[in-house]
Amino acid sequence: MKNLLTDVAGIRVGSAHDARLASGVTVAFFEEPTIASVSVSGGAPAGRDLECLAPEARVERIDAIVLSGGSSFGLDAASGAQAWLRERGRGVPVRGTRVPIVPQAICFDLLNGGDKEWDRYPPYRDLAYAACESAGHEVALGSVGAGFGATTVNLKGGQGSASARTPSGHRVAALAVVNAIGSAVIGEGPHFWAAPFEHGDEFGGLGTPSRLKPEDRALAWKGGLEFATTIAIVATDATLTKAEAKRLAIVAQGGLSKALRLAHAIFDGDVVFAAATGRGALRNPPRDLVEIGALASDCLARAVARGVYEAAALPFRNALPAWRDKFANFAR
Repeated sequence: MKNLLTDVAGIRVGSAHDARLASGVTVAFFEEPTIASVSVSGGAPAGRDLECLAPEARVERIDAIVLSGGSSFGLDAASGAQAWLRERGRGVPVRGTRVPIVPQAICFDLLNGGDKEWDRYPPYRDLAYAACESAGHEVALGSVGAGFGATTVNLKGGQGSASARTPSGHRVAALAVVNAIGSAVIGEGPHFWAAPFEHGDEFGGLGTPSRLKPEDRALAWKGGLEFATTIAIVATDATLTKAEAKRLAIVAQGGLSKALRLAHAIFDGDVVFAAATGRGALRNPPRDLVEIGALASDCLARAVARGVYEAAALPFRNALPAWRDKFANFAR
């Protein structure tokens, strides 16, 4: 167990970004077509092929999931992943061709200081293809891939991941791109809201303050018309139906509320995908499903904190500091 999404057998992850653009793409692709669903809880989401993940929809399995920066411009990224998969014979057969099924969600990073004056078409399609080319069992954390340009209200955001094993032996993991409307830290920091769920010192091992002061609970959020999004994938190696994957996605959304103050707001595009690679049957379905959902929620909270903890500040004027910039004395 590497504390990564790829601890769930059958998943590989690749990331690519453009430093000048200050944005990027992360692709999780499945070694075999995989059961998946999604929960959309933010008030300002944007995605692609999300409807096919509804339990009643005909498509049962997908080939990859794409997370991207770029707001709606980033929706081009799924085409790059489709092209890469189609070249390798993946996808639903339709007479003489194949159509890879690649759902996607995006986050809003257009105001982070990067150069968004691309030519006729945005670069996300090519970034996604490059992410697929780099995919493997290691998962880069921090300011990489779709998390390269991500921010929170007071600190640089980023890409995080975490994993766990249920008492029944199933593996559960999460990957998050943290571009939150609110904060991942308590008050002015350095403690993380997700601290009660931390494993070891994966995001500093600082625990929680002995007592929360009123100012620690003060609400701070990105103002104006700056939209925000935390987009994520949770996965398990258990065998689930599509309806069970839908429930897993819904339960996992609770991890955002554990790790952020706040989530699911009107300006948020919060989206959580859930995938089940089917490597092990449920021994006790009701109990196993509860355990998988609970740990998926915990893993997502931990992944959010790790994304912020591992991030590096963007090299632009007025860029938000990274957690490590402000709290270097606390970093491991």
